[in-house]
Amino acid sequence: MWAAGCLASCCASCACSACQSVVSGISRKSARIAYCGLFALSLIVAWILREVAAPLMEKIPWINHFYETPDREWFETDAVLRVSLGNFLFFSILSLIMVGVKNQKDPRDSIHHGGWMMKVICWCVLVILMFFLPNEVISFYESTSKIGSGLFLLVQVVLLLDFVHSWNDKWVSYDEQFWYAALLVVSLVCYVATFSFSGLLFYLFTPSGEDCGLNTFFIVMTLILVFGFAIITLHPTVSGSILPASVISLYCMYLCYSGLASEPRDYACNGLHKHSKAVSTGTLTVGLLTTVLSVVYSAVRAGSSTTLLSPPDSPRAGGEKPLLPLDKRDEHEEKENNKPVSYSYSFFHIIFSLASMYSAMLLTGWSTSVGESGRLVDVGWPSVWVRIITSWATAGLFIWSMVAPHLFPDREF
Repeated sequence: MWAAGCLASCCASCACSACQSVVSGISRKSARIAYCGLFALSLIVAWILREVAAPLMEKIPWINHFYETPDREWFETDAVLRVSLGNFLFFSILSLIMVGVKNQKDPRDSIHHGGWMMKVICWCVLVILMFFLPNEVISFYESTSKIGSGLFLLVQVVLLLDFVHSWNDKWVSYDEQFWYAALLVVSLVCYVATFSFSGLLFYLFTPSGEDCGLNTFFIVMTLILVFGFAIITLHPTVSGSILPASVISLYCMYLCYSGLASEPRDYACNGLHKHSKAVSTGTLTVGLLTTVLSVVYSAVRAGSSTTLLSPPDSPRAGGEKPLLPLDKRDEHEEKENNKPVSYSYSFFHIIFSLASMYSAMLLTGWSTSVGESGRLVDVGWPSVWVRIITSWATAGLFIWSMVAPHLFPDREF
């Protein structure tokens, strides 16, 4: 019980001390930033417990009930998963509460934007309670997290596709020579960066004297997809813009690099180990911060997107005239309350729930890294294949977005 109390104190103190000073100043406009802060805080707490909680968790009887005590890496992974599960439940509960919120007149709108001290307390309590759950529950959550992480990556891909097509449509809509020239310049820059990147990948991940056929396949396959994007885009039937193809090409090449960089440091074909044989605390910190910023940005953009599960149309203010006319002040308040919400609150929290699963997989090496690799952020063969498959899924969705309107002209895409 003493060890559990220490874990509880650690989680509670990290959360409350960081949030108590700013919670009173959170407004409607800064609510999403506050959710991002709470989510980032959960990742920091998970990382801290991954580094320090193993000796304490070994003394908790309902966690360490094995005949032979597992390796330290098992307890590190378990600590991350328990914090992640608490975070997942917190955002999932909020998502269920917010189902069907259409306008600001709904009482649940104030729950979404206010009550921050109570939310922080509830979050702390949920995280603490996760350390009292049996290992079987955590094992089930670990398996489920792999599926949730895949869904989160899929959402990222859909958002990117929506972004590049919207970017292209906006510049084309200006119908001016300057913006057409800008499209061409940005496209050329992206293609130059893509092919330069591919050369760097060949240099780093296919060293001479080593059998690196798998890495060569990954890089060559990505280059084939890049040429495929251009061919399909420039085909007379499609007549698409080269900007989306160039941006997606660069993103796919980045995913290929990210996957190859996640290979174990002792793998002969991973050229990065020649430049960094030891991973310092500073490198770990930079890696974690990069992961946190990436996940938070994706969650905010997805939750705020109007193209993904946007809220239903709310009743128009003034659509039904009242029996008794209101004075100007009451009428203004009524219009303010009847404003439709700008994004789906429920979907916003769903994305954070999925991001909680995804971040847990990153911090634990998809729950399979051991030894030195287990000390790194997002390193291991599962991470490699997740990145590569995500790259292929991105390519498939982009190609589909280009050809589907022509294959099925009677349907709206």
